[in-house]
Amino acid sequence: MSWNPLNTKIGLALGGGAAKGIAHIGVIKCLEEDNIEISYVSGTSIGSLVAAFYAFDKTIEDMISISETLSISRVTSFTLRKRGFFTTESIRDLVIKELGHVNIEDAKIPLAILAADITTGEEIIFRHGSLADAVCASIAVPGVYVPVELQGRLLVDGGIVENVPISPLKKMGAGTIIAVDLNGINRYRYPKDIMDVMGNAFDIAIDLRTRDQIKSADLAISMDLSRFSRVDNSKRVQELMNVGYFATKNKIPKLFLYQKTKIFQLIKKIIIQTIPLKIPIFISKYFKNKIKAVLQ
Repeated sequence: MSWNPLNTKIGLALGGGAAKGIAHIGVIKCLEEDNIEISYVSGTSIGSLVAAFYAFDKTIEDMISISETLSISRVTSFTLRKRGFFTTESIRDLVIKELGHVNIEDAKIPLAILAADITTGEEIIFRHGSLADAVCASIAVPGVYVPVELQGRLLVDGGIVENVPISPLKKMGAGTIIAVDLNGINRYRYPKDIMDVMGNAFDIAIDLRTRDQIKSADLAISMDLSRFSRVDNSKRVQELMNVGYFATKNKIPKLFLYQKTKIFQLIKKIIIQTIPLKIPIFISKYFKNKIKAVLQ
């Protein structure tokens, strides 16, 4: 966790989780109700789609309405190509229908979308260019969707490199980062078929890496969504939203406390620099451990 007392700008990182991403809408609803202003937003996979809607000023009601129509047939287009079973054309059509032919840099809230180069393993962060292209690349789950060819690269779901995209927010200038991890509890739905087995395996591999990455967030919102489908939750929109909403509601006090703690850190720094006295090590360690305990 990095301390920057003078930077009050908040960044929101929305992670991947397929159809469970509807929970992100509940997170956003809670933040809006508590008048928490988001200065930057980033998204990976399904998080990129929700982040795009949010950054381009779609209302909660709009996002709910869209979620209620997101069946598996709405977001997949079957193909016989060798690199995947489905193309991302249906997702492209959805983005263009709802937001138009817009560029990422035109968003009301500065936006970053994360994908991965399947030939090099590189993390690709989109801050400019076609929104529809970037979302399609970010959401192209390897082995399910055909990779998206952009700028001479072959791109897939950014979750394989950073499923909760914290690093773009740091580069954008966020002083406080809220990370939303849809698989934060590390519990998985009992598999009923081969697609469930593959989905669980994909999630487990990603989650092992995410545990370390998410430590750099200032506030992590994790939730147990194991009872929800990875494929279609169009009939459980309100239920999923509620999980996201209340998981965030429980964390809001810690966010306010963190902001206040940053001010205390600034005061401490000023005192140390202006008064030629050293704070005893045991006192310094005591307060440092207290702060960490409260924020965990």
